[in-house]
Amino acid sequence: LVANSIAADIFPAFYKEWPLFLGVVVATVAASSLLGWLISRWRILPGTTAVWGSSPGAATAMVLMAGAFGADQRLVAFMQYLRVIFVSMTAALVARMWVDTSGVEVPPIVWFPPIDALAFAATIGIAIVGGLAGKLVRLPSPFFLGTFIFGAVIHLGLGVPMQLPPWLLAISYAMVGWSIGLNFTRPILRHAARALPQIIGSIVALIAFCGGMAFVISRLLGIDPLTAYLATSPGGMDSVAIIAAAARNVDISFVMALQSARFLVVLLIGPSVARLVARNVRS
Repeated sequence: LVANSIAADIFPAFYKEWPLFLGVVVATVAASSLLGWLISRWRILPGTTAVWGSSPGAATAMVLMAGAFGADQRLVAFMQYLRVIFVSMTAALVARMWVDTSGVEVPPIVWFPPIDALAFAATIGIAIVGGLAGKLVRLPSPFFLGTFIFGAVIHLGLGVPMQLPPWLLAISYAMVGWSIGLNFTRPILRHAARALPQIIGSIVALIAFCGGMAFVISRLLGIDPLTAYLATSPGGMDSVAIIAAAARNVDISFVMALQSARFLVVLLIGPSVARLVARNVRS
């Protein structure tokens, strides 16, 4: 899913505006890391859990990788998906100020589309080979990272198409949800409830910070305010894409290129940032 979501056309857009994109991505990652460090430093959540949970995007990926780096997947999932809810709701409310979406209908989901034998076989093959390769070279979270790296190379480098039918994604999401949700205990739930105000505060602070960056970008560079806000929104890429597509004046390519750039940077440097912050917390 992650490898297939990376489109080759984001790279020309990134190259055209790379100083702006790099600055926004670095600032967002730095702000989220600072918030995660504060939550860990104040012992609101244990270890690197707060750092992984504060990561600005790639929610499912962060949850899947967090356990391999010593974080509590349950609390990471709690933080990540709470942020996705807040970010998506805020983006929808902000969009309502500029765009009338009352007549926009979300296309129905075709749960059982016709299967393209070659594309579907490539998808299954990439999952199996990538997962085994990740295990063989001892990658952290091998079945996720191995499949992502191998899939990205095959998809972008060789142009091999993949097919991810909704029924397969639904089963996969359910398995991820069960594997995490069934491991919750009453003490963990009580811990999450006690930490809820601080977690919400950190999410609101990150949304406000990104909104401030959008305001500055809009004023200095003359970019449409909604375009700037959706592009800098810290996560909720699917919701952002739907809102951007419904708006007439939004530069969708700019929005999705910046969102994808942040997604990739978070995915690639997230583990290193988490380890760095964890060392500083312990010291």
